[in-house]
Amino acid sequence: MKQYIDSQLTQAVHRALDGFQIEVPSWGFANTGTRFGKFIQDSAATSTAEKLQDAGQVHALTGCCPTVAMHVLWDFPQGVESVPETMAAADMYGVRIGAINPNVFESQIYKHGSLANPDPNIRNEAIRHIEDCIEIASRTASRDISLWFTDGSSYPGTASIRERKQLFTDALATLHGQLDGGQRLLVEYKPFEPAFYHTDIADWGMAYILAKAAGPQAKVLVDTGHHYQAQNIEQIVAWLLSEDMLGGFHFNDRRYADDDLTLGSIDPYQVFRIFAEILGYEFDTRQPADLAYMVDQSHNLKNKVEEMIQTAVNAQELFAKAALIDFPQLREHQRQARLVEAEELYRAAFFTDVRHAIREWREGKGLPSNPLDEFRESGYTEARAVERGRRNRAQTASYA
Repeated sequence: MKQYIDSQLTQAVHRALDGFQIEVPSWGFANTGTRFGKFIQDSAATSTAEKLQDAGQVHALTGCCPTVAMHVLWDFPQGVESVPETMAAADMYGVRIGAINPNVFESQIYKHGSLANPDPNIRNEAIRHIEDCIEIASRTASRDISLWFTDGSSYPGTASIRERKQLFTDALATLHGQLDGGQRLLVEYKPFEPAFYHTDIADWGMAYILAKAAGPQAKVLVDTGHHYQAQNIEQIVAWLLSEDMLGGFHFNDRRYADDDLTLGSIDPYQVFRIFAEILGYEFDTRQPADLAYMVDQSHNLKNKVEEMIQTAVNAQELFAKAALIDFPQLREHQRQARLVEAEELYRAAFFTDVRHAIREWREGKGLPSNPLDEFRESGYTEARAVERGRRNRAQTASYA
């Protein structure tokens, strides 16, 4: 009987992993940090090609990260003209270009916002930049244009909140009209920072309203770090799923607020509960949830490739655990208000050790049974430090 149960568990884990992919961010491999500064690593990527090289290592070892989210202008410094070179590098390292992320926050012109800037010339410049990003997405066969805005105000009375809402509504509708049939706008939200009085897209409801007004190819993107303390993120996920308005995630973890820590490092049960809501939706509707799973983390202290491997492995494990929930039995417990029994199904799945089944899955795919150990033993970090160290140390001097 035990062998039969173990076989069922293994099969369930393997089915889950066969269908699971998570996108890594190019910026996670470069020397990025916090607003207080960054700590340089000799082995960090110093170019777009090197970011893709590192991403290729993560995918080669985990088997679940075939695409890389790219940031314009960090990864396409000449805009559309950079596409052929970037595409060639991605192909060389065995990955594909994923979500395209516009940059309407770093330039000095965006001091008072982008799409909601009081200056119409700056608003138009932001729209042109995002239109260029849509064109880049078309040329790279990327489906998603991932939109995060810093727009807001830091002092009462300094901006018309309603007027800025209308500016966003109009601009997103204009951008939606530039999409081809297979593309999506993903509208992200964040309650604060860098704006500290009001943020124009501060929560999932605001993102929902703006995405709905933009058109049917606009959805909401949930960044797991962009919430107030103790907020029930899985409830947000459930509501957006029920409205067919959830487009995807930026996964990370946090202790206080948007700390961009390794996925599952602080609250793995929350990530499990999010996956449980998604898999429960798929069970109830008998259709897959069309979601983009993406990573957005600050690798300021850990080795960048190691942390990305940790993230991918954690995501696989938590997704596999959620796939063990007995949803027919769960729904029956819920209908009968059997509270303890229902919760115990969650707990039983979460506390199941799925690592042996995951190792078997990896071995069956020709992957290393322990990706992190394999990476550390490969000498990759040491070799990249030799190649890139001088360029990275030059950055250190500029921050001194």
